[in-house]
Amino acid sequence: MQSWFKALVDLGKRLGWWGAVALSLFLAIGSVAFATLIVVGWPVDQFKGPSPPPFWERRHPVIRALGLGGKNIAGVLVMLLGFIMALPGVPGQGLLLMLIGLTLVNFPGKRRIERKLIRRPAVFRAVNALRARFGHPTLELD
Repeated sequence: MQSWFKALVDLGKRLGWWGAVALSLFLAIGSVAFATLIVVGWPVDQFKGPSPPPFWERRHPVIRALGLGGKNIAGVLVMLLGFIMALPGVPGQGLLLMLIGLTLVNFPGKRRIERKLIRRPAVFRAVNALRARFGHPTLELD
């Protein structure tokens, strides 16, 4: 067993049930804070038009490639966390995190899936309520 993994297992044994509760609360609060930062930062026309706003189009090609790679990796991780949080009994904003992760990843057909998710009344209301709480206008849809 690798040393970092062994240390993590030992920490889990020492913290026990209370450690699991603390970790669960930390992840729940962290996911809501992360979702808030992303959703509030979206431009009003994020889901309007045939394609999303370009990502770092004026940056150096190497920086842009590194940024796109990092953005895609982060998107996959956020989608996985959202899927886990969407399971019954797991705290957090599962569907919202999956939508955020989806907006970060690049693949064919992404725009259609994004629009389908954001058009769900519960998701659209939650996103716009969050934006309104921080003084941002509601999102525009086609």
